[in-house]
Amino acid sequence: MSSDDRPPSGGGAHVQINAVHGGSLAFGDHGKAESTNVTTVVADRAHGDLLTAVRALRRELGEGGNEGARTGALPSADDEVVAQLGEIEGEITRTGRSSRGLLVRVRDRLAENAPATATGAAVATVVQAIAEVLA
Repeated sequence: MSSDDRPPSGGGAHVQINAVHGGSLAFGDHGKAESTNVTTVVADRAHGDLLTAVRALRRELGEGGNEGARTGALPSADDEVVAQLGEIEGEITRTGRSSRGLLVRVRDRLAENAPATATGAAVATVVQAIAEVLA
């Protein structure tokens, strides 16, 4: 045992961690560890790309690109889009796929009238990803 590997003299605890996989650790008198494990099932690259694009757009809509969104006052049309994006995310996360009808509705909605709080680039990325899945 080298001097670096020995516990400190005089008692007390010594912890050496090289890696932790699939768990949580807590230290100290009031330490608390919580784990949340999420498994995402992605059937193919197109759905994976769509999932990434949907999550990015949902984050953008949640954070807002205008003053109204930052105060939580999204137009109701944007609320509908956010809800539908959430449905797509949920379906892909659970099953690896999303229903064609939902994808068509969201694609058409975004193409006709992009949410006021989103950048054109974020919307275009989702529309393109949907097109790849529907192809």
